[in-house]
Amino acid sequence: MEIRYLKLVKAIVEEGSLTKASEKLFLTQSALSHQLKEVETQLETDLFYRINRKLVLTEAGKKVYQSAKDITNKVDVLKKTIDELNHGVTGTLRVCTECYTSYYWLPPVLKKFNEKYPRVSIDIKVEGTHHAIELLLDGELEIAFTNTKKHENILEYKPLFEDEMVAVVSTDHLWAEKKYVDAEDFKSENLIIHSRPLESVIVYENLLKPNNIEPESLTVLPLTEASIQLVKANMGVIVLPSWTLMPYLDDSITTLRVTKKGLHRTHYAAYLKQSRPPFLEQFLNFMKQNIQYEKALPD
Repeated sequence: MEIRYLKLVKAIVEEGSLTKASEKLFLTQSALSHQLKEVETQLETDLFYRINRKLVLTEAGKKVYQSAKDITNKVDVLKKTIDELNHGVTGTLRVCTECYTSYYWLPPVLKKFNEKYPRVSIDIKVEGTHHAIELLLDGELEIAFTNTKKHENILEYKPLFEDEMVAVVSTDHLWAEKKYVDAEDFKSENLIIHSRPLESVIVYENLLKPNNIEPESLTVLPLTEASIQLVKANMGVIVLPSWTLMPYLDDSITTLRVTKKGLHRTHYAAYLKQSRPPFLEQFLNFMKQNIQYEKALPD
């Protein structure tokens, strides 16, 4: 049964006459009567008794009317939901980052976004860290936060901000008197990293690997606070974004630039070119306005 027939039965009952129902449905009375006959023929039963020029529901008609109310209400709700999605009022945004340090700035921004857009839920896929681009390409994310660009034929990249990676060492370390370190300096060091693979470590991928340098040893420790304690004990060096160090700086550690020009990285929001929810642009603009770290970048 077509939904127009359900609307027709509902209108006849609620308007009380064929004349008023035809006006509501923008049909002639003749066309309405014809459609009513069509639906009764399809169902092989009368939906109305004709009593003293009034239409009274039969038992079958009562069932159809109840279903008509339920179904048309659901259709109205569906239309409203789709309209809200189209206008960015509601929906779910699945996000992930390729770098653990991004979780320092990401949650506060997401909290502010949720306060402004409470009907857009944010789902952070922490388990996808380091594999965010792959999840994005598989359709399991709307946004991936990354420091590198790849698959640019498929993905769009919006620059968010730029920060500088600095080396952190104990004040007792041989580097403590240096102004900066180069790739060669890492050959004799225990490099503390948050996680593997090494290709996800900025200092390795952008400095050591291009210069064919391997650190003497590696310590994998995902907790920044614990990593800093190792550095303070002069048990290794770590390279971190300068802004993440603010809570940990004291007289027992020092920072220095990585290369004379510094080791910088750009944070991007990546998303599929051909698939973006309508509220994505609102989200990205909101992020650009609310990220407080380092140097915000133009589009």
